[in-house]
Amino acid sequence: MPTSPRKMRLVADLVRGKKVTQALGLLRFEANIGAEKIEKLLLSALANWQQHNEEERIEDANLYISEIFVDEGRQLKRLRPAPQGRGHRIRKRSNHVTLKIDTKVEKAGSKAARAQAENTTEHAKQVGTTDNPKADAKS
Repeated sequence: MPTSPRKMRLVADLVRGKKVTQALGLLRFEANIGAEKIEKLLLSALANWQQHNEEERIEDANLYISEIFVDEGRQLKRLRPAPQGRGHRIRKRSNHVTLKIDTKVEKAGSKAARAQAENTTEHAKQVGTTDNPKADAKS
């Protein structure tokens, strides 16, 4: 991406470890130019996750940004005219962003774990399945 890695790292640090929905909200209203590009990358990662996990819903998966880092890309070197016939070098930097999302499994007994369990059982009731495979086979 044609943005300096330093500017892009500021945005990456903003969303590292956050839930995907919270990160999308932060990126949508961030003024930094890199936020727009990372938002597009995050939406692409969500689409990839959906392709690999067709049976799961994004809302129930409890997705978060497990890893995000920014590396330097190649530099375009240009010359800018300077006084007395000299030329100053201009380095147009670019970067590579790596973003990984994963499902967060909450610790047993916590409020988040109870809420996550309620969501999965509620979704199972809506779909019409039970936790007992023998009961599903009989019906």
